[in-house]
Amino acid sequence: MKAILMTSAGGPEVLSHCDVEIPELPSPHHLRVKLAAAAVNPLDIKLRAKALYHPDKLPAILGCDGAGIVEKTGNAVTRFKAGDAVFFNNGGLGGNQGDEPGCYAEFTTVHEEYCAAAPANISLQDSAALPLVLITAWEALVERTDLQPGQTILIHGGAGGVGHIALQLARHLGARVAVTVGDDRKKGLTQGLEADRIIRYRDTDFVAEIAEWTGGKGVDVVFDTVGGETFLRSFNAARIGGKIVTILSTPLSPEDMQLARLRNLSICYELMLTPQVMKLHGERIRQRKILEQGAQLVEAGKLGVLVSHALPLQDAAEAHRLIEKGGVLGKIVLTMG
Repeated sequence: MKAILMTSAGGPEVLSHCDVEIPELPSPHHLRVKLAAAAVNPLDIKLRAKALYHPDKLPAILGCDGAGIVEKTGNAVTRFKAGDAVFFNNGGLGGNQGDEPGCYAEFTTVHEEYCAAAPANISLQDSAALPLVLITAWEALVERTDLQPGQTILIHGGAGGVGHIALQLARHLGARVAVTVGDDRKKGLTQGLEADRIIRYRDTDFVAEIAEWTGGKGVDVVFDTVGGETFLRSFNAARIGGKIVTILSTPLSPEDMQLARLRNLSICYELMLTPQVMKLHGERIRQRKILEQGAQLVEAGKLGVLVSHALPLQDAAEAHRLIEKGGVLGKIVLTMG
């Protein structure tokens, strides 16, 4: 089969379009999936640049998000049969053939319990774009911050991969939603998704805008997908006793911690990879159930995913360059032809 191999840590040039063996089923509970598409996430760029989790297991196939058709099932599989359309978040963390392979390939394998039926009303290409961003947004808003109807939330990067899903999910949960965006294209996307307040962060101070929007109170929840100074300045955009959840590492100075303490803020971290990295089987089943609930929202017309670039598998390096350049609307996927 054709696959993209990461041959070493480094720039996009370390991604090589190669012929490799079709993976065998690792256990009787596994499926082999003929992939239609794989998402390209910022996570993949970090893994490619530094080989974060398995630097000693290269070459490797990246890509943890995939969707396709079940081609073969283990003899203990009960949840799916050959011909079923599925989507999932699995593998792709830089391990070699001793670990479940990633999705930058024509075939991959996945445990049946980590796999969900793909939404019936969208393409497999669009389904492949959903898992990581959907699980991340769901865990951040539903599980970490318990976002409630009538509450206010500020989502940084509201037109990005995670951000545009979080915006829709927050609206579904009944919250009033403010977003930060960088340009008119992103403003247009978030307008279409019915954000209540759109803040051009390059042109205005988001802390001041949020104070005006909330009558000086601050938002109940901040969801940070940007990090750095944006995360730190968000302490003053959250209400006293509010919640901030971030998907990035956050070095905090003693002064930062003192401000968070003074304002009685709850600071939460969201890393959807934890169940896979720490091999938590039950938690991975919980994440699969998030995908199933998300698929129901998609089928009900309450959630959609924007795929702004669909590139052929052999253009994986170009997909990485686009993400590194910044400014991507929604998601990028690789298609298998």
